[in-house]
Amino acid sequence: MIPATFDLLLLDAHVATMRAGGVPYGAIPDGAVGIKGGTIVWVGRASDVPRDVKAYRTLQCDGRWLTPGLIDCHTHLVYAGNRAGEFEQRQDGVTYADISRQGGGINATVRATRAATAADLAQQSRPRLDALAAEGVTTIEIKSGYGQETATELKQLDVARAIGRQLGVDVRTTLLAAHALPPEFMGRGDDYIDYVCREMIPAVAQAGIADAVDAYCETIAFTPEQTQRVFAAARVHRLPVKLHADQLSDTGGAALAAAAGALSADHLEFSNAQGVAAMARAGTVAVLLPGAFYVLRETQLPPIAVLREKRVAMAVATDCNPGTSPTTSLLLMLNMACTLFRMTPQEALAGATVHAARALGLDDRGTLHAGQRADIVAWDIAEPAELAYRIGANPCAGVIRAGRVDGWEA
Repeated sequence: MIPATFDLLLLDAHVATMRAGGVPYGAIPDGAVGIKGGTIVWVGRASDVPRDVKAYRTLQCDGRWLTPGLIDCHTHLVYAGNRAGEFEQRQDGVTYADISRQGGGINATVRATRAATAADLAQQSRPRLDALAAEGVTTIEIKSGYGQETATELKQLDVARAIGRQLGVDVRTTLLAAHALPPEFMGRGDDYIDYVCREMIPAVAQAGIADAVDAYCETIAFTPEQTQRVFAAARVHRLPVKLHADQLSDTGGAALAAAAGALSADHLEFSNAQGVAAMARAGTVAVLLPGAFYVLRETQLPPIAVLREKRVAMAVATDCNPGTSPTTSLLLMLNMACTLFRMTPQEALAGATVHAARALGLDDRGTLHAGQRADIVAWDIAEPAELAYRIGANPCAGVIRAGRVDGWEA
């Protein structure tokens, strides 16, 4: 039912609703959007705006395109320090796996993050979130995983939510305690997984500070059997799961994620066709991370054709992290998804809106239609494909976050 008044009416806009159908981008030319509170209550052509509805405030969009707020559904954004030195090593031919075995990689960031206070961690991480927000990101997932002991994992998750509140970005937090084996458990992977399941997962569940649990199933991380134990513990505490799957080798991660009913399986460069088919049956979203593919100079492409054939939803995210994807530009990832993975611009934008929402288990955002959360971005572009086409540009002209106007330029 359309209310008697809109709190906000957006006019003179082209609206990319991102709803499925025969129209590319779900586009409504010469459209309008009505908002009440933090919710979209009406979307359609400007000529069809209900005549008996008043608006407390009207914004003229000057012919700009409107899209759903962007959603970055896979990041490791809260951490201390940097790993520029490892970048130099890789240019000299040292592999990511070799760096990890030498005590670098994830464990280098663990040392820095453990040593940082919460205030230091927030100070270092806030600019990264601010950069993403400036490009129209309204919802973001932030993982822990650089503590690998309970206090620091909780500290990461708490800082993630705190900087989200400060910047007005909706932060979804994920416990990634099973990210790498910490030095104090070296050679004792099963003991560490016992610790994760017995102490860390119950602690974050009791604190109510995580929205999901993730794990890294890989030859340099944790086995499928260890991953299954993590997932079992998450289920006990009613936390949904997701998985870093098949990034460097085919460990059967895609099928494992599907069997666990995971929200998403992420990376997937080495996933096999059977795993993709299992994801399709389970409704597990494929989260593609072209930034890590680019930085690591990988050559094994994710199975895009099979994902399309099986109709697996494909999300796109930054994987913002200090080692393998030190980026704070989701728009750049849209371009990379097209140029490196051969996705279409429409697929890439859907990957950062509607499918990214699904990857986080959210059904109240990612498209523009009545009943959805009023997260909207206005863009100075002539057509939606420009969002994936441009490199290094930010055409964001304004953002509405849950109905609140943020930085709108007239």
